[in-house]
Amino acid sequence: MSEPAKKRPGRPRSVESHQAILQATIDLLIEVGFTQMSVDAIAARAGVGKTTIYRRYNSKEELIADAIESLRQEVVIPDTGSFWGDIDSLIESAAQLTLNSLGKQTVAMIVSTALTNPQFAQMYWTKYLQPRREAFAIVLQRGKERGELQADADSDLFFDTISSIMLYASVFPPGAESWGAYVRRLLDFLLRDKVV
Repeated sequence: MSEPAKKRPGRPRSVESHQAILQATIDLLIEVGFTQMSVDAIAARAGVGKTTIYRRYNSKEELIADAIESLRQEVVIPDTGSFWGDIDSLIESAAQLTLNSLGKQTVAMIVSTALTNPQFAQMYWTKYLQPRREAFAIVLQRGKERGELQADADSDLFFDTISSIMLYASVFPPGAESWGAYVRRLLDFLLRDKVV
């Protein structure tokens, strides 16, 4: 009776190659930036064929948006029992993601690339910002239902305000207080006419 055939080592499994592609994209973003990096370089770094990348992604912009998203945590909708408790939870989560070397480099890359590349800006909006905007609408609705916020409070405007403040404070860190305390104080001031 012949021995069963041994499994030959082959290409990495689909999940492993996908993770390798995402990691190679992040590494090259940090090393050379969006403009200088190519799909060829990503494929070489990940140890896959270029066709493997193009089977998953239609463009470099789509791949980069997915790679950035892979660094982020799943969209978690906090439910602390109060609007400001939920906001504080969101601020803490954003601080953990943004206030480190990779986070700052990622923010800088996103802003500079989005300003010059509308396709990337749209892809990032769709894959990253829109799901978070929808999650924030749930936080806001809970606040309204608890009677903490006025019924006409605009969740999209709230989300844009919070995002703008967080971005500004990431680029120009406050000197006299922590990033989180600064963001919370500004939100307190800007949103107080909508808080009951």
